[in-house]
Amino acid sequence: MPTRRSAGILLHRSDGRGGWEVLLGHMGGPSWARRDERAWSLPKGEPEPGEELLAAARREFQEELGLPVPAGDLLALGEARQSGGKVVTAWAVRGDLDPAAVRSGTFSMEWPPRSGRTSEFPEIDRAAWFAPDVARRKLVAGQVPLLDRLLDLLADGPQ
Repeated sequence: MPTRRSAGILLHRSDGRGGWEVLLGHMGGPSWARRDERAWSLPKGEPEPGEELLAAARREFQEELGLPVPAGDLLALGEARQSGGKVVTAWAVRGDLDPAAVRSGTFSMEWPPRSGRTSEFPEIDRAAWFAPDVARRKLVAGQVPLLDRLLDLLADGPQ
């Protein structure tokens, strides 16, 4: 069975006090509605057939947030494996955006289960900036290594 892949971009900014914040999206849909810890993700998604991972990461950022990736130098964060086996490849970029401006794309699923009815849900239902210690608790566990790699890179010099 081929490895399922996903690609995303982790946006970061200065917190104005010498530290950093990262932008995360809370996963949409009824499965995540009542969860907070381990229910947030960097904007990411699966590549289309033949699509380069970086192109997929840029497209998914736009689809999930409704906003383009801010201009800037991309930092490769490498790969991380989530508990379900999906491998996430990520990049980081410094930039800023207003979470209130986020307008997520949607997905369809049968809801309620076995009802025969299809409902639309946002891919992410909200976005927010978090300090690294809070982000580490909010992120899906398999994505925490990507956050840690970003923090290591930021500690090595100005980004």
